Amino acid sequence: MKTTGNTILVAGGTSGIGLALALRFHEAGNKVIVAGRRRDLLDEIVAGHDGIEGEVLDVTDQASITQLFQTVTAKHPELNAIIAMAGIMVPEKVLDPSSLEVTERTVATNLLGPIRLIHTFAPFLVEQPDAAILTVTSGLAYVPLPFTPTYSATKAAIHSYTESLREQLRDTSAQVIEIAPPLTRTTLMGSGTDNEQAMPLDEFISETMSLLGTQPDAEQILVERVKRQRFAEATGTYDEVFAMQAGR
Repeated sequence: MKTTGNTILVAGGTSGIGLALALRFHEAGNKVIVAGRRRDLLDEIVAGHDGIEGEVLDVTDQASITQLFQTVTAKHPELNAIIAMAGIMVPEKVLDPSSLEVTERTVATNLLGPIRLIHTFAPFLVEQPDAAILTVTSGLAYVPLPFTPTYSATKAAIHSYTESLREQLRDTSAQVIEIAPPLTRTTLMGSGTDNEQAMPLDEFISETMSLLGTQPDAEQILVERVKRQRFAEATGTYDEVFAMQAGR
């Protein structure tokens, strides 16, 4: 993927990793459209960063995704890249009946959201001469966090979906890239900006942008801190990493 000269839609880009990626791509010389649910956050981002545009999006609503597609492609027929950044992370206790609502909401947002988005935009993108579809998974796609079983499962599912998507689009102009963050200092599930166990957000974004720049044909973007999880199965450390994440 080229890192400049694109027109990029960042879906779920009003906070955390999504917003940080949007700003870095903007700084690198790309046209960036940020999409998210809250109009007030979009307006704040647009007001603070000349040239970035904001569009309302609810990834759990196909009508909202269709409207976004029609609006963005009409304004920007040169659109050639999307980043699917849907993600909510809420602890669940399987024996608590109320947790089923969390489970269903997590699947609707984290799994069906990106799939709906990609199904809507992919036919347009493959007609562009140099296109990219980026999904965002997690180190937890490879070793789950027991306290958030559905979040981990949706990220594993997005990894699998991305692999199949890449194969289906192999003979098109669209490159398919998976970004798999480690625990990063954002507000996701209270990670917080002062969590010493989490990777500082700015460091994660800098390393990610560097990898995108130096590995333009990469299928996965893996910062060093996520590799222990990503390759736990291959290195024979899966049980150790899983137990550590389970807190035992």
